[in-house]
Amino acid sequence: MKSIQPLIIKTAKAAIALRQATDSQIKKALQLLASELEADSAVLLKANALDVSKQDPASPRTDRLLLNPQRIKSIAQSIRKVSRLPDPSGRLLEKRTLPNGLKLEKRAVPLGVVGAIYESRPNVTFDIAALCLRSRNGCLLKGSQEALATNKAALVIIHKVLKVSGIDPNCVTLLPAERENVQELFTATRYVDVLIPRGSDSLIQYVRANSRVPVIETGAGVCHVYVEKGADLDMAVAIVVNAKVSRPSVCNSMDTLLVDKAVASSFLKKLKGPLEKSGVEVFADAAAGGLLKGYPYLKKAKSSDFAREFLSLKCAVKVVGGIDEALEHIRRYSTRHSEAIVSRDQQQCERFLLEVDAAAVYANASTRFTDGEEFGLGAEIGISTQKLHARGPFALEKLVTEKWIVRGKGQVRE
Repeated sequence: MKSIQPLIIKTAKAAIALRQATDSQIKKALQLLASELEADSAVLLKANALDVSKQDPASPRTDRLLLNPQRIKSIAQSIRKVSRLPDPSGRLLEKRTLPNGLKLEKRAVPLGVVGAIYESRPNVTFDIAALCLRSRNGCLLKGSQEALATNKAALVIIHKVLKVSGIDPNCVTLLPAERENVQELFTATRYVDVLIPRGSDSLIQYVRANSRVPVIETGAGVCHVYVEKGADLDMAVAIVVNAKVSRPSVCNSMDTLLVDKAVASSFLKKLKGPLEKSGVEVFADAAAGGLLKGYPYLKKAKSSDFAREFLSLKCAVKVVGGIDEALEHIRRYSTRHSEAIVSRDQQQCERFLLEVDAAAVYANASTRFTDGEEFGLGAEIGISTQKLHARGPFALEKLVTEKWIVRGKGQVRE
């Protein structure tokens, strides 16, 4: 197996050179990238079709892998939005003069080199490249074997644009897809500043357990919607259906529905038709199962089903005795990604928002909004479920750290 260290070193050197690029130069490069992506979409779609043809159509990964003209347009629009965002690096965070005359500044600076390990999603290749360029970071992209042809085609477009823009193409590097190479990335502490795994929980846990490079987790989602007894039931149906059905293969889709027993009968009666229309398979506890009797896609839930990130048209349903039981269930099973309550009781909503420990908590809205672009942050690298450095949509603003700059006139410490 060929060493990837030369690629890593080239990227580290290119990242230093990227700091010298002008703001206008980087903006124009991103705008050109969006245009070239749209212009070269046929090539990208052809490569993507090759990758998709090798996958199981029933697998959730296939939807995440798939590109189509609308998704390419969406990626291009996202890149343009990133180009319009202010450069987060170089911002003056603090300034003061000490009694001894030393002049201090604290400024935001790029992290340096960002390594990303991700599964299936070819849009992530463009998202991370755009975010790292805008924040003046080099990036090492370790995509999966499933998306190899698509990622290679994407890098051709990206490198073409960087060359035309006078930016060293080595600042965006696609690493070989073979899993064996990841071990070398884990130990590249001299050149790689942070690793960001994006994908299944097993991938994230593997990277966290094995990497010597600092890791920022973008966590798997086991997301809940709790329909409280004071809910507007029509609103609750709309929120639950959107959270489960609009795009079930993504991490912010609903996995478990919790329903207050006071409204469970009337609510589940309203919900059955919309769920059946979309073919949603339901794993229900005993109480919910009794109320959903006759539902064609009904299964008895095991305790492990409440810990599942389904990533498909499947969900668990549990009837709870009130908000205390709902909060306890969420504390036990949540991955701290996105959690929602539906209720007209403002006091209960505020309690939920205060007590639930997650990156994003919602009152009377779908969990599907947990997204960098939806939050007005532009593209994202992922949704961070940890608490250090970044939490929630890990977007442009978090791709920097801090540096103290000290200017003196010969001062020495007594």
